[in-house]
Amino acid sequence: MITHADLLKQISNTIGKTKVLELSRILNEQQFALRDLIDLTFYPDKNIAFRAAWILENIFLQNPALYEPDLEYLVSRIKEVKYDSCKRHYAKIIMHITGKKSPAIIQQKLQQLDLEPVVEQCFDWMIDPKVMVAVKVFASEALFNLRHRYPWIAEELANQINFLMRNGTAAIQSRGKKLLSQL
Repeated sequence: MITHADLLKQISNTIGKTKVLELSRILNEQQFALRDLIDLTFYPDKNIAFRAAWILENIFLQNPALYEPDLEYLVSRIKEVKYDSCKRHYAKIIMHITGKKSPAIIQQKLQQLDLEPVVEQCFDWMIDPKVMVAVKVFASEALFNLRHRYPWIAEELANQINFLMRNGTAAIQSRGKKLLSQL
């Protein structure tokens, strides 16, 4: 049984994908409190926070329906994410949970939540020149997924994508073209 202290000790050192997957499997099996893992993604040491966010993404996306009770807490913390490496994992989670393939229980729960702070944060990440390309791509996809809930997103998202594509990377160009064609 991995305790909060055990997990903190294990992610205090450099770990690779194999260790992340192993820890994710163990924490998932023992139903480790997702709130505790979310809280670790805000740890003062950015390396520990990153590793916790990496594990969070792996655990959450393996079986999102299992963590439906923690979804509101996860969403409520999105505006507090400050480390660049953590933004990537949060943006990817948001992209997946707002997508068409998200489990019905997650989609239903999201309908009950105020997602305006998530929308605002995703646009902030897209606009911020210091934010990593992967975060921008995941954020744009999440916004695309939310365009029916908040109809005003479509026009603003198209404007932001066009702006980013002016001198964006191959990833921005590729995703931008795909999203613009669907908008």
